[in-house]
Amino acid sequence: MIVEPLGLAVDPGAAYTALFGESRWACWLDSARAEPGLARFSYLGSPGPEGEVLTYDVGRGHVVVTAGGRSRREDGTILDALRRRAAPPEDAAPPEDAAPFELVDGWVGYLGYELKGDLGATNRHTSPHPDAVWMRCDRLLALDHETGDAWLVAHGDSASAWAAWARDRLSGAASRAPGITRAPWPDDEPRRPTAHLARDVAQYRQDVETCIEALRRGESYEICLTDTVLTQTDEDPFEVYLRLRELNPAPHAAYLRLGDRHVLSASPELFLHVTGDGEVSTKPIKGTARRHTDPIDDACAATSLAHDAKTRAENLMIADLLRNDLSRVCDPATIQVPRLMEVETYATVHQLVTTVRGRLALGRNAIDAVEACFPGGSMTGAPKHRTLQIIDERETRARGIYSGAIGFVDRSGAMDLSVAIRTAVIHQGQVEIGAGGAIVLDSDPQAETDEMLLKVAAVLPALGIEGLDGHTGLDGLQPLASRS
Repeated sequence: MIVEPLGLAVDPGAAYTALFGESRWACWLDSARAEPGLARFSYLGSPGPEGEVLTYDVGRGHVVVTAGGRSRREDGTILDALRRRAAPPEDAAPPEDAAPFELVDGWVGYLGYELKGDLGATNRHTSPHPDAVWMRCDRLLALDHETGDAWLVAHGDSASAWAAWARDRLSGAASRAPGITRAPWPDDEPRRPTAHLARDVAQYRQDVETCIEALRRGESYEICLTDTVLTQTDEDPFEVYLRLRELNPAPHAAYLRLGDRHVLSASPELFLHVTGDGEVSTKPIKGTARRHTDPIDDACAATSLAHDAKTRAENLMIADLLRNDLSRVCDPATIQVPRLMEVETYATVHQLVTTVRGRLALGRNAIDAVEACFPGGSMTGAPKHRTLQIIDERETRARGIYSGAIGFVDRSGAMDLSVAIRTAVIHQGQVEIGAGGAIVLDSDPQAETDEMLLKVAAVLPALGIEGLDGHTGLDGLQPLASRS
C-alpha cells in the first residue's frame, strides 16, 4: 500500500473526471460543505486490481462478490461480509506514519432501507435496487478541506504505477482554480419533464391522519412517514450531481456510480461515525424550516425552529431512541449528549440537530453498531419495531436506498455513514427521490405534507424540474440558490 501526498490543490469534480470518469464503478464521498471536526475529508475512488464489488439482496442468504471479471457467492448477509473484511489481522501493527484520514483500506457503498429485514423487522415491499452494494476502492484520492492537502492511496503491485499516472492526470486538473465544478444548466433544451408523487398529495395527507390515529391508540410515539417522487432524465447523472452539490452543499454528500445505477446525495445527516479506537457518534435530525432570502425573516425562522415545542418533542424522542440503540453496543457509562437540539443552517433549510456519543464496549465493532441502530431512528420513529410495521402498512412501495445509509467501512475499524436523505437514485433514466417527515400527536396533516414537499424541493431543481404533476405548491418552497 502507498499513501503519497499529492502536493497539488485540485478541484474535486475535475479530479473525479480525470481519475475515475471512465469507471463503471466509482465513488465520491463528498464533504461539499466541510465542517470542522465533522466533515473534513472527501474521498474519490474506484475498485482497481485489488478491488471487488459486493452486491446483496435481503433473503438471498448470500453476497455476490465480483472481482477480476469473475463472480462468486459468499454465504451470509452483507453485514457478515463487511464484518469479515473490516476486521484487521490480529497481528497487524499500526503504520509508523498513519494517514490523517480514516478511509485507507476499506469499502464504500450503501445499505438500503429494506436491510431491516435482516435485523428483526419484516419487509412488505421489495426494492427494485440491490439492498446493498459495496466496493473495495483500492485506488483513492483523499482531500483535506481544512488544509487543502491531497493524498493518493493505492494497493497492490501496481500501486506505484497508478500513483504516477494519477499524479500526471491531476496536474492538468490542478491548473484550474480550486472550487466547485459547475455543470451547465440545460436552459437551451426543452422543458424538463415534471415529476409526480407515488402517493399523491391528498393520499399523503390522509396517511398522515391515519398515522395520528395510530399515535392516539398508543401504538407509537413518533412515525416517520415518507413518499417517493418519480421522474425521468436523459442527462448524465454526474452532471446532475454537480448541480445538486452546487445548489445544496452538504457535509455528507455523495455520488456513487454503481454500474448502471447512480446515487446522488446531498445528505446533511450523520448516521454513524466510528473511529478506529471505538468512539461512536450519531447526529439525528428532526425539525426542518425553509430558508428565507430576507436575513431577518431567515433568522426568525431559525429561532422559531429552535423553540417550537412539537419539533423539540420529535427531536428528543429520536435522541432517546438512539441513546437506547447505542447502549446495546456501547459502555452505557460513556453515552452522552454533548449537543442537544441545536440549529444547523444549510443552503435551503434550517435543521434541528442533536449529537449522541458513546464508546464501543469491549468486543464490539462498527458493524455491531450498524446492527444496533439501523435503520436510523430519524427515518423510522419510536418505538422502532412497531413503528416500522406501521410504516410498511402505510407506504405502498419500498424505500430502497433512500432512508438507508451511505459511506465507508475501513479495515482499521473506522466507519462513517450518512443517512440517505436529500437523495436521488437514477437507473436507466428513471429517477426516484424520497422525502418525508416525523409525525407526532399534535402534527397538522397539511403542515406535514408541506414539510415533505420542502424536502422534495431541495433535490428537484438539480434535475431542472420546478414542480410536481397536479401540484404547484412548490413555488413558495424553492431553494435560495439560483441558476446563476
